[in-house]
Amino acid sequence: MIFTTIGTQLPFDRLLRGMDSWAARNKDIRIVAQAGATTSRFQNFQTVAYLSQPEFRDHMNSASLVVAHAGMGTILSASELGLPVILMPRLGKFGEHRNDHQLDTAKEMARLSNVTIVEDGESLHHALDLARARNFEVPRAQSADVSGELDPLLRAIQDFVWKDEAPLRVGAFSNGREIA
Repeated sequence: MIFTTIGTQLPFDRLLRGMDSWAARNKDIRIVAQAGATTSRFQNFQTVAYLSQPEFRDHMNSASLVVAHAGMGTILSASELGLPVILMPRLGKFGEHRNDHQLDTAKEMARLSNVTIVEDGESLHHALDLARARNFEVPRAQSADVSGELDPLLRAIQDFVWKDEAPLRVGAFSNGREIA
């Protein structure tokens, strides 16, 4: 199952339209999307407006792949589970966010071996096709490191986000991918 999430703040129809058109060509793949406040209707996958935290976690646990906006909560949750993630940053020029801070997040997260960054529907389709060809698996050499060792970027993110929580078990990733 592919779990798609766009967060809970603003609509992100550009990502959801890309998923809908890919799903139309791949009807054998189950896709569930937390679609937020969109008023659009999507014909080729299941949508739910909002999920409780336990429901969100259940969907993440059932997923083989996560497709999302560049939100830190989603990135950390997917990384904790060793899931591959395709991120499409929201862009201010399309009214998807107030600014382009998700571009900065995506650029940093592109270092993680389980993260692929896409810019539009065409690159989303390409990334989904590639993930499907790999059976939605993170290559063994790049999957979460069971030793629990974190690279410095993930350690800093974890320390900031979870400073009063139990530590995450996140793998050490690094592949140097960048976005334009």
